[in-house]
Amino acid sequence: MERGGDRGGDNKITIQGFFRDWKGPDPLRGKRLPAPAADAHVEALDFPGVRLSIEQAEDALKTAADRLAPVRSLLGVDEFNILALSGGAAGGAYGAGVLTGLTKAGRRPDFAIVTGVSTGALIAPLAFLGPAWDDRLTEAYLGGHAAELLSLRRLAPALGPSIFKGESLDALVEPFVDEAMIDAVAAEHAKGRRLLIATTNLDNQRASIWDMGAIAAHGGPRAVKLFREVLVASATVPGLFPPKMFDVEANGERRQEMHVDGGVAAPLFLMPDALLHWRNLGQRLRRGRVYVIVNTVLDPSPRSTPPGVASIMGRSFETMLRFSYRQALSLAEGFCTRHNLPLSVASIPGDFDGVNMLRFETPTMRKIYDAAERLAMEDKVWASPTLEPTGWRGLFKRAGARPKPEPGAISLDPTTEG
Repeated sequence: MERGGDRGGDNKITIQGFFRDWKGPDPLRGKRLPAPAADAHVEALDFPGVRLSIEQAEDALKTAADRLAPVRSLLGVDEFNILALSGGAAGGAYGAGVLTGLTKAGRRPDFAIVTGVSTGALIAPLAFLGPAWDDRLTEAYLGGHAAELLSLRRLAPALGPSIFKGESLDALVEPFVDEAMIDAVAAEHAKGRRLLIATTNLDNQRASIWDMGAIAAHGGPRAVKLFREVLVASATVPGLFPPKMFDVEANGERRQEMHVDGGVAAPLFLMPDALLHWRNLGQRLRRGRVYVIVNTVLDPSPRSTPPGVASIMGRSFETMLRFSYRQALSLAEGFCTRHNLPLSVASIPGDFDGVNMLRFETPTMRKIYDAAERLAMEDKVWASPTLEPTGWRGLFKRAGARPKPEPGAISLDPTTEG
């Protein structure tokens, strides 16, 4: 391992040195352009304005807010619903089942903003487009495509950057993202609705949030290509799939960025972090509600952990993921509390605890999908940890203008009975 020499007798072991000793040949070495400088203004090559770059400056925040949640009439009765879809690999079958179940029950909201990360990114365009696209959503998760394309026969060569070949995930996305979908997303974007996808930029170690409707608005094969590439990048679990390279322009020069799974930086998100903490959203969120679908099991699962290296690493990774999802939900709850927004959360039931979500087996995915669809149809899918707005704020809302608490909602008000 790399050590820090003999200064003061210290022997230092660095993280970089540790991984340098264990890695194999780097197949991307010498095959990419340099990353942009940290302070450069960066745009996707030939697609300016499709990524949300938000600074803390007030004017920048207002511009972003106008783009995502324009000020609406105080007299209007339209709702402003946000749907956030998390990662979870094969657990995405749960989110698909929730949405189709809500459609069948006649309780599927219209969403002004839909966000997606990882497997949630693959669901998000179909969730955004609504019930008319449910057949394509179901086929994506239950049609056996993942089981075929992500099978052991598709393993990458030894010492490569990933377990599976990059073409596997590309081939999984391609049939479901075509020009018809792009045109439909562009049409909804023109109405003011927003579809946002997060990837993780490994070069600057930040989340990148892509406005997919802005990409779709360009139209044509190149827009389809970039749209697919962003979805694939967001679902690119490091080590499982090779990273995605994006050509960008920085201060007039061509550069490249390396992107992986959006869940590395943001397990789920409602909108860019800077806006989450901005207190001037105000009337933009009137008659709003936030829905979050977590495509994994959230509750801790106490059990003895075998002492082997593989079991310890696997258990640690699982624990880290569950903590990160709960922390992301806590952030969402804080946002909803500040803005008096009801929050409805759905997550995979504990019955599926122990299921390996990195194994894309169609029978298992069908069981998860069927369970989610059944819960949604029976009106048992949501938990709502935030209160409905009460007091003086309620005087400014028409009766029936805001959805009632979801069945099974958990009230945090100690004066509430039941």
